[in-house]
Amino acid sequence: MSANSSLHVELSRKTSFLGLRLWVLIGIGVGVFIVVILCVLSVWVMFRRKSKRSLDKYSLSQIPHVSKDIIVDMVGVQISHDQSESVAIPVHDKPSENNSNKLFSHLHKSKSGDADNISQCSSVYHHERGFSSMSGEEGSSGTVKKQSALSFGGMVTASPLVGLPEISHLGWGHWFTLRDLELATNRFSPENVIGEGGYGVVYRGKLINGSEVAVKKILNNLGQAEKEFRVEVEAIGHVRHKNLVRLLGYCVEGVHRLLVYEYVNNGNLEQWLHGAMSQQGTLTWEARMKVITGTAKALAYLHEAIEPKVVHRDIKSSNILIDTEFNAKVSDFGLAKLLDSGESHITTRVMGTFGYVAPEYANTGLLNERSDIYSFGVLLLEAVTGKDPVDYSRPANEVNLVEWLKMMVGTRRAEEVVDSRLEVKPSIRALKRALLVALRCVDPEAEKRPKMSQVVRMLEADEYPFREDRRNRKSRTASMEIESLKDISGPSDAEKLKGSEGHEPETTQG
Repeated sequence: MSANSSLHVELSRKTSFLGLRLWVLIGIGVGVFIVVILCVLSVWVMFRRKSKRSLDKYSLSQIPHVSKDIIVDMVGVQISHDQSESVAIPVHDKPSENNSNKLFSHLHKSKSGDADNISQCSSVYHHERGFSSMSGEEGSSGTVKKQSALSFGGMVTASPLVGLPEISHLGWGHWFTLRDLELATNRFSPENVIGEGGYGVVYRGKLINGSEVAVKKILNNLGQAEKEFRVEVEAIGHVRHKNLVRLLGYCVEGVHRLLVYEYVNNGNLEQWLHGAMSQQGTLTWEARMKVITGTAKALAYLHEAIEPKVVHRDIKSSNILIDTEFNAKVSDFGLAKLLDSGESHITTRVMGTFGYVAPEYANTGLLNERSDIYSFGVLLLEAVTGKDPVDYSRPANEVNLVEWLKMMVGTRRAEEVVDSRLEVKPSIRALKRALLVALRCVDPEAEKRPKMSQVVRMLEADEYPFREDRRNRKSRTASMEIESLKDISGPSDAEKLKGSEGHEPETTQG
């Protein structure tokens, strides 16, 4: 009894804290502890619910939403070869901090009843037509397989994705899991690395159906991975052209962002002109012009045949892949920008590669397709001369390729600029044609540069000298365009490129 009495006395005694009794303080402490525990539990439950909602939403739209329409092939619909349809897939805007971060999202839920298979298994099977609705090209027999309003395109080969499991559907490619791509690349083995850049590493891989692919693993540089991932999918995820490297699908898991491309197995133009591929032999003039013309067709398609137009912003020799038949494949759209038909230009941070960047873009940040045309002109000069755009190991007056070329033309020494490694030199007419086109593309006044469709016509003007009347009319148009080249880098540059007989390079007149 005495013990209970002493405990009661002890609990009832006043403390120094506000004169409160000890039992009151103990009660307050217990109450505060319970409240803290309840708050923590409440926050945890709310976080779990929010995470679950985000995960459910994320699984249904793995890739960002689209902000624009772009021309694509209709999936699963057979179209007559006599038609030249362009199907615009409807998309919906989603508010975001930056319109450039909006992305294409055509992810459809599988009808499979096995939920576990949907979540665990990889990839989608997407049956794609053999021809793109936007492109047309001549077959080996010379017969036109399919012709569009703009003849920049080509046949699309059979899809490398045929035979993969049919699980989920993107509308244009596959949704790969990280495990798929780890298996394809032998866990991203260093032995499979085929390229490295500022934003990622490219691996060679093989899918379970045997198709070879290039897997670009984008480095997680403070949000740059997400930005480049979105830009590349938005720019070329839905388009098809024989001279564009084909985006087959992607992987999004946690912080991982990976893009899966067709594998182009013959190096790139930079390697052929200056790097490892040059050990296999010197790229012939005909091969160089084939690569250059293919690149021009790809840019004409991006600038003029789709809506919104795509400005690549990083045209350079290392981004021009080459297949075994020396067809160009323009790659690396991580810096690309989209322009609506009503936009004459956009203002953006200056990006690109030194030596290829257009002067007006470098000075003002104003970007449009004319910037790509300047870069293409530098690329053409690089192919003609075999020289880097900027090389400080050369004499002072030769450091800048464009300025050196203008100086050589101005002193009537144009024939000396050809790559000395070429065993068979181009004809004088072919050389002058290439230089005239290049000089017009690098005109310091952007408005004077030709459109890429005009460049294609000028480059191809002599390719088929004995075509039917329609083709001859195109040749005459290209001829007039070439003969109109004036005031390129100075008042007399075009005149100084005239032949010894005092006339411009001939073109087919029909």
